[in-house]
Parts: sequence; C-alpha cells; structure tokens
Amino acid sequence: MSTTKQDALQYHENGRPGKIEVIPTKPYSSQLDLSLAYSPGVAEPCKEIEQNPDDAYRYTAKGNLVGVISNGTAVLGLGDIGAIAGKPVMEGKGLLFKVFADVDVFDIEVDEKNIDDMVKVIKAIAPTFGGINLEDIKAPECFEIETRLQKELNIPVFHDDQHGTAIISAAGLLNALEITGKNIENIKVVVNGAGASAIMCSKLYISLGVKRENVWMLDSKGLMTKKRSDLNKYKIEFAQDSELTKLEEVIKGADMFLGLSKGNILNKSMVQSMADNPIVFALANPVPEISYEEAISARPDVIVATGRSDYPNQVNNVLGFPFIFRGALDVRAKAINEEMKQAAVYALAELAKKDVPDKVNAAYKSQNLIFGKEYIIPKPLDPRLITEVAPAVAKAAMETGVARLDIVDWEQYKIDLMKRMGIYNKLIRDIRTRAKSDLKRLVFSDADNFKVLKAVEVVRSQSIAKPILLGDKQKIEEIASENNLNILDLEIIDNKAPEQANKRKEYADILYQKRQRKGLNMEGALYQMLDRNYYGIMMVETGDADGFLGGFSNKYAETIRPALQIAGTNNTLNHIAGMYIVMTKKGPYFFADTTVNYEPTVRSLADTTLLTVNEVRKFNIEPVVAMVSYSNFGSTRKGSPLRVREAVGYLHENYPNLLVDGEMQANYAFNAELRASRFPFSKLGDREVNTVIFPSLSSGNIAYKMMNELGQAEIIGPILLGIRKPIHVLQQQCSVREIVDMAAITAVDAQTKEDKIIEL
Repeated sequence: MSTTKQDALQYHENGRPGKIEVIPTKPYSSQLDLSLAYSPGVAEPCKEIEQNPDDAYRYTAKGNLVGVISNGTAVLGLGDIGAIAGKPVMEGKGLLFKVFADVDVFDIEVDEKNIDDMVKVIKAIAPTFGGINLEDIKAPECFEIETRLQKELNIPVFHDDQHGTAIISAAGLLNALEITGKNIENIKVVVNGAGASAIMCSKLYISLGVKRENVWMLDSKGLMTKKRSDLNKYKIEFAQDSELTKLEEVIKGADMFLGLSKGNILNKSMVQSMADNPIVFALANPVPEISYEEAISARPDVIVATGRSDYPNQVNNVLGFPFIFRGALDVRAKAINEEMKQAAVYALAELAKKDVPDKVNAAYKSQNLIFGKEYIIPKPLDPRLITEVAPAVAKAAMETGVARLDIVDWEQYKIDLMKRMGIYNKLIRDIRTRAKSDLKRLVFSDADNFKVLKAVEVVRSQSIAKPILLGDKQKIEEIASENNLNILDLEIIDNKAPEQANKRKEYADILYQKRQRKGLNMEGALYQMLDRNYYGIMMVETGDADGFLGGFSNKYAETIRPALQIAGTNNTLNHIAGMYIVMTKKGPYFFADTTVNYEPTVRSLADTTLLTVNEVRKFNIEPVVAMVSYSNFGSTRKGSPLRVREAVGYLHENYPNLLVDGEMQANYAFNAELRASRFPFSKLGDREVNTVIFPSLSSGNIAYKMMNELGQAEIIGPILLGIRKPIHVLQQQCSVREIVDMAAITAVDAQTKEDKIIEL
C-alpha cells in the first residue's frame, strides 16, 4: 500500500502531534493520591533507593523503561539529517516497543557527533533506564559507542541497526538452509554492503556456523580485499585474498546473497550464476537489490527475502527488538550478549515451523501460511512472538550469568506475557486443558471445507480431542493434500457412500422408532441419514462418537432440528436456549438467549436463565445475573420490561439463592457502583455482573455482535443449552480459532454430560 507525503504529514500532525505520550499508572484524583505521588510521600522510596539503588526497580518505572537514543547521523534511508529531524523515527520506535511488547520508551535525540561526548551523555542519563536501544548512528562510530557503553554500563545496550537485521535474517537463513538441505559450514555468502548491519549480519552468521573465509563482502568500491588500503578495522576482518572486484564476478557459485546496499544492483544473470537452490536476501528499502518477481523469474529454485511487507519473507526488525528487550528487562539483564541474540534467532526460526493462527493468515490475506520457500520467517503480527522470543532470551540471560532475577515458572511467565499484551484468555485455556485430560471422539460435519480441516489439524495437534471427519472423502483428501494438512490418517466417513448403507439402515431404524408417531416413515428416516447433521448426531446418540460439531455451512435451525428430534432435551423444563461467551479485558461475560427463542414468554425467560446459570457453573464461575431491558425496576409496565420483571419475580420466589435481578438497563447492569447507589434494594448489591439475559433474541444477537465489532471482544459460541447430548453448532463461516474453541467446549461437554434429565 503506497502512501503520499501528505498522508504521512497528516498522520504525525493531526490530533495530538507525534505518536507517543506519558500516561500515569497510579491514582491521582484525590489529595491523598497527590501527596503519595509527590511531596511528602515520594521521599520514602527516594530514601530506600538511596540505601539500595536496585530498589529503583521496585519503586520506579526503570525496569520497564528503555531509552531510544540517536544522534541522527544515519536515519533510515535519509542519512545524516541531524538529531531533531530523526525524532519522528525515534517516536515510531517507541510506538513499536509499546504495542508489540508493552515496553515503555523515552526517545532521546542527542545533538552530538563526537564519540567521547556521545558516550559521556548516554552514561550520564543511563540511571533512568532499564535498557538502552541505540538507533540510527552511522558506522563506524556506532561500533565504538556501543562497545564502550556495553563495557561501562550494567544495563543492556543494543544497537538495533547492527543486530536487528542480523537476528531476523539469521533465522531466515537457518530455515532456508533446512529447506534446501545445505550445510551452513559449506555455504558461500556474498554480502553487498559493508555498513553496521552488514558487518553484524556476517558476524552472527559466523557464530552460527558460516566459515569466515566463505564470507565475501563488497562495499561501494567493490570486493573488500587484503590489497586495499582504505579499509577500517571493522572491514578488514572480512578482506579476501582475491583478484576479484565486481559483484558479478564474486557471486558466481554463491549459495547466498545478502544485500544491505541499494536498489537494483543485482540482476537476473547474476542470480542465474549462483549455486543450486540459491538464497537471495535483498534487504535494501524501499527498492531491493533485485525485485522479488525478477529473482523468481530468474531461478524457480530461489528462496527470496526482502525488507518489504508486500512480498513473502519480510526481514523486519520488529520481529526482534521488542521481544529481545522484553526478555532482557524481565530478568533485569546486565547485557544482551551473543547467547541471547542466538536464542532469539533459534526461537524465530522454530516459530516459522509451527501452525500459523488463522488471525495471522487473515491479516496477510493468506489461506494457509506453511513453512516453506515463501514462509521462512514469522510475520510481525503473529501474537506468539512475545511468548516464544522473550522467554528464549530471558532463559539465555539466566544461563549465561547476566540475569539478576530468575524466572522459575516458565509457563506462568508466558501467561504473564499474554496478560500484559491483553491476549490471555484464561477461560478458554482452562477449557482446553480440561479437554486434554480425557480425549473424546468428536464428529466434525462439513469436513470437506478448508477451515474445518485446518481446525481439525489444530485440535489433533494440540490433543484437544480425537476428530472424526464426516464428508466427501475424495474432497477432504484433495483439500488436505493441497494445503499440506496432517490429517489424512484420521477416520473419514462419507455417510452417502455405498459402504455406509448398513450403518444408515441401523441409524434410520432408531430414528423411525423415535419419530414414527410424529409423521416420519421408514423411507423418510433412510433419506434423513443422507444428511450429515442427522447422521453425525445419530453417531453421538448411539455411542459411535462422543460429541458433534456442525453448522459451518448450514443454517442454525438445520442443526438444532435433528438434535432435538434425535437427542431431545436434558432438563425438566424441556427447554433449549443459546449462549455466547463474550471475552473482554475485564473477563468473560455470558450472554443468553442469543440464538434460539425469538420472543420469549415469562416462563421462557426464566427457563433460559436457569439453563444459562447451570452452564456457567460448569466453567467454575458463580453466575451473577442481570436480566436487562430498556427500563429499570418497574419504570415501564408493559411489553418486554413487564415480561422480564415477572420472570425475575418467578425466579426470586422459586430460586431464592440465585443471584439474579432486573429488569434493568444495561448501564446499571455493568456499572456495579452506579447500580448500588441508585438501586440499593437490588439483590445484586455491588457485585459485578457476569451473566446477562436479554428480553428477546434480537436484542441478545445485536448485543454480542456489537461487542465483537465495536468492543473488540472475542466471541466464543454459540453454545447450545438444554440438549441431552454434547451437540454444538458453529456460526456459519466462522474462523479456525472459533472452531477450535467450540471443539474444546464440545469435548468438555462430552466429559461432563450424563445421559439423565437435570432438575431445574
């Protein structure tokens, strides 16, 4: 996507100028708050820190604060534009730190080019920070500044221009070598460019196994050789004893080209002269050394990476620095050493081999990203980066003795990271854990659909259940083969196939016995067994499977109908309802009825409440129920408010221990303080509501969908309440993750559901 100059200027200018701000983390609304935040209360932590400087990590933001520091001498592709002109870039770096890893940043632009003075300034302000990210400082000065600061400070100092590209591209290199079957010790690497990034990429590759004599580096004057007298001490390390000078000469027979120079300097004939299965990392931005299309057309066996997001295999530093600092800060590391950088490399390389969440696929408009030539590096929007890279870096810091804190419980650390980023869902995590404890056989109808099969692969790989696939066998096998899905050894049943004739007859006999006095003849029963919903639900009814999940490509009613006809209800109310779990940052909310009862009667509202309460308790959560409407406690005496009020009265009389009240407007339901002050007589008191019963299907359906779109809540469901067997219905065309979540819920339902009527 291209942007104009005006787009960029308006983005930075409109509203509050710039891209970052400072936000208080403690209360400040009262005089007491202010006296604790500043004088006189602030003196107490000051005295503690005076006695023990490490207490700064306890009483201040130091432990989560990184200084992004630059003198503006090598800003992006702009060069030496000065400290203040580089400030938008440093603010941008701060934004990335925050949104990707919740690391706070002060950006500091230093108007100083002298190495000694630059080091002196940074050392003087270092006590402020838990780590320092050097940025956009030109070579070779950047090498000495970083080296001196690393020796003289006891916090991590990391020049991202040097190490960021090195770490990300090294992960890509390891995976490219695995795909091509090449040995890292034998490859010839040609590096075009000899700046900070090129030198550090080469050094990191060597630490991973590339032989130094196999690295051929060129600067603007050609191949760096021992005959040249113009090489500084950093370049001379890579000087070759050779008569060659030009790129077209050096690149012949090379296994890898690494470009960190300028656009369009590598042509097709040069790529064609490389070794078999060449690796081309053309990382100049915005114009790479060779375009992706041109490289692919030159060699069909080539693996290509660029710095651009509009092509496969983007080498993007945001894959590294936020998570490297996150891990380093969380163990209060004194440095970021080579072992920590290598740990990040290996973590990134391994992540690219794992199943990609559908959320990431959708973000990059892909159906199924899988490890291979066009996916050797994780995508920047992959939410798993923080839980893969940060722990690897933290562990390496501990193992190499630079950590001042130890992490003992790594699983809890990953949970803490997810909570920090707002991506932790304890409820669904607990459900999946319970599902794994006793694997159940789940039938997936609509199995000849890619999303369903992708979800099945996840369910199987994460040991959530034992999937049984119901659908066109040939089509299932074709989809699985085309998308490299590891599911072809699972049980596949085509209910329409001739070999299923006896089973169809067996199931039809049972259905006929159930429905013969309700208008169904034997011929009709046999015909129904050609329908996957009827067939799959009959599998559960007869014990051939433990649970059923369908509805992906059917209307909701087309799955509910056979469920009721075959399994029936499991409660004395003979009532069913639908519920969604709405996951928010404040925790889960349970919304009902959202799918079944259009205009519920007083008794239907009460029955829905009882079914919902029973289901919520299965998640080890005590329901606090608000029955909502457009009025509060009798202010309107007709229509749905009246029905809700009468349902509440029935529940109060017959179920006095149930925490339920209404009718009430939604703002009073969700604001406990407001409700308690305005309606102190409410049975809910100041308790936080977690379960909401709506007066009609339309209001419930609208509410959960608005929460999904506007409230950015995660929606799980629909969960069918009141059916005797573990049968659940998917939303049409839902995501892979939603299918997996519903599979876990169905599996747990199969563990807990007993074949008996529940007294409600």
